[in-house]
Amino acid sequence: MHDVRYSLSNKQISGLASGDESKPLIIALHGWLDNAASFIPLSQYLSDYHLIALDFAGHGLSDHRSSDAHYHQVDFIHDLHELVLLQGWKNFILLGHSMGGIVASMYVSSFPEFVSQYITIESFGPMTKTAQSSAVQLRESIESRLKIQSKQARHPKNYDTAVQARANAGDLSMNAAELLVNRNLYEQDGELRWRTDRRLRSISSLRVTDDQAEHFMRGIKCPMLAILGNSGYEMMREKMRKRLDWVADLKTVTCQGGHHLHMDNPEEVAEQIHQFLNERIGKDKKIV
Repeated sequence: MHDVRYSLSNKQISGLASGDESKPLIIALHGWLDNAASFIPLSQYLSDYHLIALDFAGHGLSDHRSSDAHYHQVDFIHDLHELVLLQGWKNFILLGHSMGGIVASMYVSSFPEFVSQYITIESFGPMTKTAQSSAVQLRESIESRLKIQSKQARHPKNYDTAVQARANAGDLSMNAAELLVNRNLYEQDGELRWRTDRRLRSISSLRVTDDQAEHFMRGIKCPMLAILGNSGYEMMREKMRKRLDWVADLKTVTCQGGHHLHMDNPEEVAEQIHQFLNERIGKDKKIV
C-alpha cells in the first residue's frame, strides 16, 4: 500500500491505498487508537478492488483536531462525508472495523445514496447508553478531559516495549501490532513519540440511546455483511443477537480470530468479503 493525503476545509486526512483506481472502490475505516495500517494484511487479498484505508483525525498520519476541540464520534462522520464530496466518490463499498464499523453504520444510514455495500468487522452499530445516564456521561467526560489535559504525555521507552504494549492492549499478534506501531511512532530529539492524539482517550461526552441506534441500523438499506471473530469480543456477539432484525439485508459470518481478525487472519476474512461482494445478499440472519 502507498500513502495518500487529502485536504479538508480545516485539516489534512491521511491514509493508505492499493489497487487499480479503475476497480471498484472500498473505503476502509479503522478502530479506536488503530490506524490505516490495520488494513495492510487484508489489502493483499483484495487486489480486485481499489482500497483506500483512512486514518481518522488524531490517528496515524492525519492531523489532530485543534487545541480547543474534542473528538466527538459524529465529527468522524462529518470528516468522511466532506472527503467523499471533495473526491467525488460514489457508489463505493464501505468497510469498517470496531469503531470504524460504528462510524460506517451511521454514515450508511445518513447518506445511503453514496454506498453500494457495507461490511463491518467486530462491530454492529453504535454503542449506547440510556437517556437517564446523560448527566453522568457528560460529567465523566469533562472530568476525563481535564485530567488528561493536566498530565504530561507518556511515550514509549523503546520500540519493542511499544509493540508489546500494543499487542497486549489490543489482543492481537506481534506482527499486527508492529504494523500499527510503525505508523504511530516518530522520533523527536532522540526519543520516540506517539502520533495518536491522547485526547482520544477521554470518555465520550454523550452516547446515543438504544432507540437512536435502532433507527440508525434500520436506515441501512444496502446489503450488509457482519464478520465476527470466534474469539472476538463477546459483547459484539451479544449486540448482534439483539439487533439482527434491525437490518433488512444482512449476512453474518464468523471467522477464526479475535477482535483484530482482519489483521491476524486476513485470507479467510477476504474470502468472506469476496463472496459477499460477488453475490446478491439475501436475508440470512443466522449467526454462524
